[in-house]
Amino acid sequence: MKQAGYAYAYGAGTIINAISTWKGAAFGIDLKTEAEVILTDDPKIIGYIEEGGNTTLIERCVELTLMRFGSKSGAKVATKSQVPIASGLKSSSAAANATVLATLDALGEKLEPLEVIKLGVQASLDAKVTITGAFDDACASMLGGFVITDNKKKELIKREERDWQVLILAPEKKVFSSGTNVMRSRLIGRWVEMAYKEAVIGNYEKAMTLNGFLYCAALGFSTEPMMIALETGIEGVSLSGTGPAYTALGNPELLDKLEPLWNRLGAKVIRTKVNNTGGKACR
Repeated sequence: MKQAGYAYAYGAGTIINAISTWKGAAFGIDLKTEAEVILTDDPKIIGYIEEGGNTTLIERCVELTLMRFGSKSGAKVATKSQVPIASGLKSSSAAANATVLATLDALGEKLEPLEVIKLGVQASLDAKVTITGAFDDACASMLGGFVITDNKKKELIKREERDWQVLILAPEKKVFSSGTNVMRSRLIGRWVEMAYKEAVIGNYEKAMTLNGFLYCAALGFSTEPMMIALETGIEGVSLSGTGPAYTALGNPELLDKLEPLWNRLGAKVIRTKVNNTGGKACR
């Protein structure tokens, strides 16, 4: 008899990009990715992404989860998402977390959240959609709130919740993390470390803005969206991940000022909020 599982996880925004130092920080955003997994007698694993794209990641997530429990089943896995793909908004982490959770749901099994995250991180490395494994992004997607991590050790250092609004500037251009210039990112490591220390003591807005200027310089992105945000009084704005999206944190009044200014830049602008709840299975 076929078994079906359903789950969701969320996108995330960057506080500290971990490519420079392996230490990262991120926050959940209220844009959802949903996954459905149907177990089959056919040993093949077949993926489908509603928005289009390579299905290797979600197929590998199912495979690793089935292997974890010794299941010989095959599966059909499908995802759909509100998170723009290849924009730096952690679409891969959201898809990985949702898919692992949905597979667990189909199997009738459970794992601790950090174990779910680690399965998705391994699948992301296997599928070559990430450089560091994106453990920070995966934690923000799965757990919600603000997280600080050591990606090399796969260690969650800190998590806390903040009720902030989020504005996203999402150009149509796609930038895949796997194609990032790692050498140039490593050159800014000592300054990214300074920003990371600000994140550790809870100065998230200062940390993300420093991170944004550093990575824009290293990866060749414009700082103009950040400068526009700073001019409106926003204190936390950054290139998200390896771009091309930018995220800004603030109260509704400040984002009301920023939204029409970002709209003039000719890219999609999304108004949302920090997600503090994280992903879960849903029957």
